[in-house]
Amino acid sequence: MNSGDYINIQPSELKFAFELKKQSSCSLQLTNKTDKYVAFKVKTTNPKKYCVRPNAGIILPSSASNITVTMQGPKEAPPDMQCKDKFLIQSVVAPDGTTSKDISAELFNKGDGKVVDEFKMRVVYTFANPPSPVPEGSEEGSPPRTAAVDDGNQNFALFDAVSRSLEDPKEKSSQTWSTVSKLTEEKAAALQQNQKLRQELELLRKESSGRQGGGFSVLLVVLVGLLGVLIGYLLKKT
Repeated sequence: MNSGDYINIQPSELKFAFELKKQSSCSLQLTNKTDKYVAFKVKTTNPKKYCVRPNAGIILPSSASNITVTMQGPKEAPPDMQCKDKFLIQSVVAPDGTTSKDISAELFNKGDGKVVDEFKMRVVYTFANPPSPVPEGSEEGSPPRTAAVDDGNQNFALFDAVSRSLEDPKEKSSQTWSTVSKLTEEKAAALQQNQKLRQELELLRKESSGRQGGGFSVLLVVLVGLLGVLIGYLLKKT
């Protein structure tokens, strides 16, 4: 709190929630400490950036006046979030019955023993969305946080799941190759058996032809049927 001969000012600095391209406001309360009329006036080093309502007025004895200061939406952030703007609040005893319409620049002129209180106030930026507070137990020298342990367990579980997902295709691939290899062996054995049957069939055909003058024996018909069944089985397997 700033305190002078005539008024108290609260708070002692102007704090604005900083957010690009968005207006921000803060309030001041001026309290008259005397039993006299007190006039006040608010000035700033950057009048185009701020709107002060009211920027001048009269505070009745033992009364207070509220002031709202609005900052225009900033287009960019200053270096290190430090603002160089300043405010000056002047206060002076005014004749009884003085109204806001009677306030003039001459009223705040110093001289002829007139005392004019002046308070300089700085502008402070605060974050519109402050970061979450640090949980207890995170200070230097304290044990690791439970959250960190939980994160580690979650990361390990994730790694394990990924590892399993990478291993599964290999296992499935191995099973597939085993099946293909087995079918290939069966196909080769069947082809070999088929060739053997063809040779025997050819031999029987020649023998039958020599015996029956070109007629087909019952055995030949059976062998032809078996050959057809075997070929059909091979085609189905492949």
